[in-house]
Amino acid sequence: MPKSKEYLSTSDDSGSGSDEPKPKKMKVEKESPKKVDKKEKDKGKAKPTSSEAEKGPNGELMFQVARMRYATVSEFRGKVLVSIREYYEKDGELRPGKKGISLSLEQWNALKEHIGDIDEAVKKF
Repeated sequence: MPKSKEYLSTSDDSGSGSDEPKPKKMKVEKESPKKVDKKEKDKGKAKPTSSEAEKGPNGELMFQVARMRYATVSEFRGKVLVSIREYYEKDGELRPGKKGISLSLEQWNALKEHIGDIDEAVKKF
C-alpha cells in the first residue's frame, strides 16, 4: 500500500457539487487475544447459579449475574439503590465500571411490575 495519502476522485465525488468533506469512518481496532493462565481464566467465570449474595468492599450485597457483571443492593446518600453493573479488576479488587444502571427503589419496583411483560416479549424473539 502506498504510504502517501493522495486524494482519489470517485464517481460519487464528481456529481455532488458540494465542497463539504465526507465524514470520516471510525477505525475499528481488533483486540488481539491475550494469553491468560488458567487461574485468571477461572477467576472471572460466573459461579454456579446461587442466590447467595457476596459482601462487597463497601458493604453492598452483590449477586453475580454473568462474568464480571453483578446486581448489587447498596446505600448512597441515605437512599437504597439496586444496580446492575459491569465490574473490572484493579489491584486485585473488583471495582464498578461505567457500564451499568442504578435504580432507586421506586424505579426498581416499577421494573419488577413489568417483568412478566418483558418475559413474554423475550419469548417472541
